[in-house]
Amino acid sequence: MKRPLEGVRVIELGTLIAGPFCSRILGEFGAEVIKIESPDGGDPLRSWRKLHEGTSLWWLAQARNKKSVAIDLKASAGQALVRKLAREADIVVENFRPGTLERWGIGWEHLSADNPGLVMVRLSGYGQTGPYKDRPGFGAIGEAMGGLRFLSGYPDRAPVRVGVSIGDSIAALFGAIGALAALREREVNGGRGQIVDVALYEAVFAMMESLLPEYDMYGFVRTRTGASLPGIVPSNTYTTRDGKYVVIGANNDSIFKRMMRAIGRPDLADDPQLAHNDGRTARTEEIDATIGAWTGANDLDEVLRVLEAAEVPAGKIYDIADIVADPQYAARAMFEQFALAGGGSVKLPGIVPKLSETPGSTQWLGPALGAHTAEVLSGLGVSEAEQRELEAAGVIARPRGAPPVT
Repeated sequence: MKRPLEGVRVIELGTLIAGPFCSRILGEFGAEVIKIESPDGGDPLRSWRKLHEGTSLWWLAQARNKKSVAIDLKASAGQALVRKLAREADIVVENFRPGTLERWGIGWEHLSADNPGLVMVRLSGYGQTGPYKDRPGFGAIGEAMGGLRFLSGYPDRAPVRVGVSIGDSIAALFGAIGALAALREREVNGGRGQIVDVALYEAVFAMMESLLPEYDMYGFVRTRTGASLPGIVPSNTYTTRDGKYVVIGANNDSIFKRMMRAIGRPDLADDPQLAHNDGRTARTEEIDATIGAWTGANDLDEVLRVLEAAEVPAGKIYDIADIVADPQYAARAMFEQFALAGGGSVKLPGIVPKLSETPGSTQWLGPALGAHTAEVLSGLGVSEAEQRELEAAGVIARPRGAPPVT
């Protein structure tokens, strides 16, 4: 089945999370992604978290559908190879600190001069301009500066982080959107490329809902509110009799009425002061206490049964064991099972979003370092003899071994 980005060539010059996740999305929908890695160990993500036979299980997903080409970007011969690759590329994705690629002679000015239609996605902590642009910046710093960390946790404790690298991932999604928008503009308006400049802190800040206008109009500084959704009532996490947790979102006016009747409080359902969210916000503690008393008197299964019957959005808080056992995940093909070289198998997350006619897919798992070096360089016209010379000089790596697992 043809995939929507077939024919699009992406060169990935990045490590760890933001840049590689951006190009991963493009590769899942058919783009040819050529990942440039250092011959000296490759992307550090290869050794992060839990390993299988020396390779990160995260890597198998983050680098799926990518071709690994091992080139030393600090060597002039390696830089020449990247420039040659970029001449035939549609998109370059990079997440180095601003100025790094320029020092290596493979920045925007160098690459776009040879390929005017090139789209370059540049993901960095603070963007390509401004007084902070030269600072190192990881996703955690972007989450802090973008406003997310200040809102995360409880008001009587220090801010906490989400348990995944959410800042990097949000930036990667904006990068992929920007790349596709720039490709569309190029197709429609004459073939010129452009830079897609994504700052991690700005990507996080863009998700901050009404934070800015509320401060601008009223000087209101929103702070941490624990598990509740501030200013939207009721929307909180409650404890059940059997010690489980349930998230309930009954903040729509009609849903609130249905919930109050379902838990035996028709007086609150019919209270005119609670008919709309502004009135409920003024009585947040009372409403939360009422719901908490009801959930605390019932086990989780009963709470979910009653609320589902009343068509009130509610759900238990899943851990990964709950996720794997859940029929909805299975019905939506959100687990993909793959055999591994050397035996055994592994589940990886399915592809998101789901296209009805040209869905994304996993063609192969994260490959061995340099697994595609010879293939890609041969396609550029680099002869076997030239490749041997580059390999001997340490500019490239061409491993021998099994092909990527599919």
